[in-house]
Amino acid sequence: MEKVNFIRTVGLCLRYCWVLPVSCIGILLLPFVILSGGAVVVAAGVIEAEGAITSFLLSRLHIDAIAIGHVVFGRNRDSLIRCRSHERVHVRQYERWGPLFPFLYLLSSAAALVRGLDAYRDNRFEQEAFRVSGLMEITRPQGSGSKGAPL
Repeated sequence: MEKVNFIRTVGLCLRYCWVLPVSCIGILLLPFVILSGGAVVVAAGVIEAEGAITSFLLSRLHIDAIAIGHVVFGRNRDSLIRCRSHERVHVRQYERWGPLFPFLYLLSSAAALVRGLDAYRDNRFEQEAFRVSGLMEITRPQGSGSKGAPL
């Protein structure tokens, strides 16, 4: 029994280390969230942050939440809860691809654009996140500038 726990612990440590270079970017942003009156909590091994600055920045991007390694930023607590399963899929994608994930994500969006498709909806990583999380993509009205981020 102890051997199984040891193997799980080592696997967990390796996943966190593999994603750490990207997670550090998110961690460096946390003081700004706190200084803007926001809140930071750890939920199931993932840092979740929300507050005035995240609300301002994410609203400009027309998204409710974003994962940066093991750090998820949301517009507010409700956004984090509503998008949690979707963003956890992205965290697992980070664990799979490590520091390569941001580049692969952008490459998938670029490939969709080259094929005349939507950079968000037709991004393979977003499609997986919607499928695995069970969230149905809710799109905003045409012309709102939204890329169909989860609401």
